[in-house]
Amino acid sequence: MKPVVRIGCGAGFWGDTAQGPKQLVESGEIDYLVLDYLAEITMSLLARARAKDANAGYATDLPGVLAALAEPIKTRGIRVVTNAGGINPQACKATLEARLTAQGIALKVAIVTGDDLLPRAAQFAALREMFSGEAMPAAPWSFNAYLGAFPIAAALAAGADIVLTGRCVDSALALGPLIHEFGWKATDFDRLSAGSLAGHVIECGVQATGGLLTDWETVADDWDRMGFPIAICEPDGRFVLSKPANTGGRVSIASVSEQIVYEIGDPANYQLPDVSCDWREVRVRELGPDRVEVTGARGRAPSAEYKASVTWQDGWRCASTMMVGGIDAVPKAEAVGRAILARTRRMFATQGLDDYRRTDIEVLGAESNWGAQARRRDTREVILKIAVQHADKRALEIFSRECIPSATAMAQGLTGFSGGRPSPTPLVRLFSCLVPKAAVPIAIDDAAFVAPTLAFSESQAVAAAEPAPAVPPPPGPARRLRLIDIAYGRSGDKGDSANVGVLARRPDFVPVLRAQLTAQAVKDYFAHFVAGPVERYELPGLQGFNFLMQSALGGGGIASLRHDPQGKMLAQILMDFPIEVPESILEVCR
Repeated sequence: MKPVVRIGCGAGFWGDTAQGPKQLVESGEIDYLVLDYLAEITMSLLARARAKDANAGYATDLPGVLAALAEPIKTRGIRVVTNAGGINPQACKATLEARLTAQGIALKVAIVTGDDLLPRAAQFAALREMFSGEAMPAAPWSFNAYLGAFPIAAALAAGADIVLTGRCVDSALALGPLIHEFGWKATDFDRLSAGSLAGHVIECGVQATGGLLTDWETVADDWDRMGFPIAICEPDGRFVLSKPANTGGRVSIASVSEQIVYEIGDPANYQLPDVSCDWREVRVRELGPDRVEVTGARGRAPSAEYKASVTWQDGWRCASTMMVGGIDAVPKAEAVGRAILARTRRMFATQGLDDYRRTDIEVLGAESNWGAQARRRDTREVILKIAVQHADKRALEIFSRECIPSATAMAQGLTGFSGGRPSPTPLVRLFSCLVPKAAVPIAIDDAAFVAPTLAFSESQAVAAAEPAPAVPPPPGPARRLRLIDIAYGRSGDKGDSANVGVLARRPDFVPVLRAQLTAQAVKDYFAHFVAGPVERYELPGLQGFNFLMQSALGGGGIASLRHDPQGKMLAQILMDFPIEVPESILEVCR
């Protein structure tokens, strides 16, 4: 058994820079290279691509990226795990092997399959959406189960140098190598949780090494040369996050903690195929420059079901953007948006077309995303964004044509139509459901994978811990500060729910946050977005809280009409939340 296993993540999404894997391979500091390419919208696009071409349906960047690095990968014994197989791992493997053969480099490529349930969709027609209870879509575009890490470990044990998967949970790309190298069993729940946490931290690439950091000024000078993350993992599950020497970015308590809380929902019940994770008591400790140790993950048995994502078309969407400048730019932009919608609605009526299903007007530059907290209606140049949804593509072709005449018919100072006349595109929605693991056979190449025997958990959740009692503030005067003055955070999405993690800069600030930054206060602050409940979960180990805001993203990342469909900006909006901090605490913290 190796004393440590070093795993570097060189891609956080399909479209990430090819410099990431190159940097990690050439650093000589990794044993494994993982590349995460897939998201829900990616799966639907890959499904449509395969429908047109039987040889398509995978992340086409992958063969070129690995072919360019094949020689050092081979020489240094680096093994690669990636979900670039998409919905066609077989075609991805064939293309990659052809590139390697042409270079005369022998690397064994294995594929993990079984996640693609679209050919069997009729068998699962009775399943219900796991959050809303809605019925299964009649004509899904894609249908994929999120597989776990043990098939990856098995492929590595069989000698694979490169493992290509379809849909699996992102963290499994790192957990698979750790299971293989350390011999972790299916019942080693704490270790599996810790390995999953390592994968979770690195899966988004440079988000763990200073990308998206709240305190952006501390890393801005390095944005052109960011270092990709390396998790240095030990057999007991602890790991140290690092990055290659002489690269930009920062590995700090803040950068790692922000990524830990990114999109985790309830930290006591983070559900994965191989383990149910409890990350409430996770702790981070700075060991030196760009070295942060992570410990404290706990786990328990997983459920007997895989989460699966189904994508389907719900009509059509179209969006147009244009610049409006000058005095009264904000009300002029709003008037232009209203006029275009009124004009097209009148044309719909004359042609017997229904009204829009949804419309969304944002005046970017006037703090449209800030709701009641917006303060800048005096700005003199803005971007008007109009997004619409309709059941009939013909209606959106009218919208597309009628946006452009506003250039001469409406506000002076209207200019800069981005991309010219917009084109209607399918509006794709996400349907999440649970599929029995027993109904999902998995294969490694052509051989059936036999899952380890395990008694699954009957219940996915553990009871929430009693919240710590609110401590009365110390007597004496208080100072009104912004949340960013005493905390930092990060936000993202899970379907139509938004996650906002908030972490205290000092332990003294935790009681202040607990008393004032309540679930109700956050719901009120985001009243212009949040249609569902807001839940607050505490993470004592990280001195913070995670807020789960349900029905907050206008339908979710791939269906929302908003300019920020995944809630990436929400933490930044919350950072302006007013907090009353006792002067006595501020004196102690100076």
